[in-house]
Amino acid sequence: MTTNPSLRDGRVAVIRQQPVYAADRVADSVARVMAALDLRWEDLVRPGERVVLKPNFIRESHTHRPDEWEQIITHGTVIAAVARAVAQAMNGRGVITIADAPQTDSRFDRICELTGLAAFRAELARDFPGVTLEVLDLRRECWRTERGVIVDRRKLPEDPRGYTLVNLGEHSWFRDKPGRFYGADYDTAFTAQHHSGGRHEYLISRSVMDADVFINLPKLKTHKKVGLTLSLKNLVGINGDKNYLPHFCIGTPAEGGDEFPHSDAGAKVQSRLISAFKAAARRSGAAARFWAPLAKKLGAKVFGDTNEVVRSGNWHGNDTTWRMTLDLNKVLLHFDGAARRRARPLRYLTIIDGIIAGEGNGPMEADAKPCGVLVGGTNPVAADFVVARLVGFDWQKLPSIREGFRQDELPLIACRPQDIRVVPQWGETFRFRPHFGWVGQVELSA
Repeated sequence: MTTNPSLRDGRVAVIRQQPVYAADRVADSVARVMAALDLRWEDLVRPGERVVLKPNFIRESHTHRPDEWEQIITHGTVIAAVARAVAQAMNGRGVITIADAPQTDSRFDRICELTGLAAFRAELARDFPGVTLEVLDLRRECWRTERGVIVDRRKLPEDPRGYTLVNLGEHSWFRDKPGRFYGADYDTAFTAQHHSGGRHEYLISRSVMDADVFINLPKLKTHKKVGLTLSLKNLVGINGDKNYLPHFCIGTPAEGGDEFPHSDAGAKVQSRLISAFKAAARRSGAAARFWAPLAKKLGAKVFGDTNEVVRSGNWHGNDTTWRMTLDLNKVLLHFDGAARRRARPLRYLTIIDGIIAGEGNGPMEADAKPCGVLVGGTNPVAADFVVARLVGFDWQKLPSIREGFRQDELPLIACRPQDIRVVPQWGETFRFRPHFGWVGQVELSA
């Protein structure tokens, strides 16, 4: 038994239960994950330490169906079961930090309400009086949008411990990839400033970077830009400013971009009009609220709605987002809060919530897929590799997983795919429906 699970550990636990979020059943499933991994909470967590729990809090609900949320975010029963087990291992002393940076126009208060975190905080304080539970919104600002157009911006309290700027430089997956990167805001010059000239920088939560233990709690969903969002992709939420994160390269494939899947005249025209629209919206500031939503509505009528037509890198040829995803994992696993190389490995655990998973047009328009599984491991690449097979996808066609096995100076895993063991043995495969930009490209043949 090791108190610092290494990157060599290829054990992955797949635990079945009924596809319902009953607190006692979920707690039992979490305990069975740990038993299958031959890992005790006391081996992972020590009294007096601070443990980060990183759920997927991307948005408070399905974009178009506000009453649906269980397939969109990590369920509160999973978070509570892990937090209680961690508190028990702390033996009366320690801090549990539940933290994420949701999509910039999401409502963090509503997410906390749906997941029951306010009530759970009171319960934990009663049952474990020496353990502090904090819930952090890691974003620096939030937006109000209309039809996907930013019409208002509000500053947030930010991470109370601040942020760490980490430059991966030559270790970045972007080191050999030129392009005009688009981040998350209309200001593409800002993204270019942090990803050019050999510099590849990320602004990471110091609460995360300085933690003693990191427990990843992703939601099992399909994803428009990377195919699946699991342990690796969930680290987007440790970055405080999403405009540091390249999501696609502007332009058509013939122009070196991956914004669109085709290089025809229509795609080129769209790319230029979209760039002009965003530049005008940025210059207009608050005045954009009066004209930009109407302009975007007109664009959707002419070129098609984004939920039906591939644009913005929402397809299997996106060659950008997976690089950003793996960069963030390198930062977490190999650097500390002072942006120095870690002297010893970060203690890491992932437990993927697939009790109610999401298929189709994920991550925010995913349809509910009751699977009744929790998947756990001490390595994100190994866990995601197993889940890809579990949902019926070809892991070699998912760049974030395929390239995650690549060995370099800052590796994410030290074992090979054939060395990964599923415990207990698992044979069933769920046939997930991919995002429409990935249909016919990623599914395993029967």
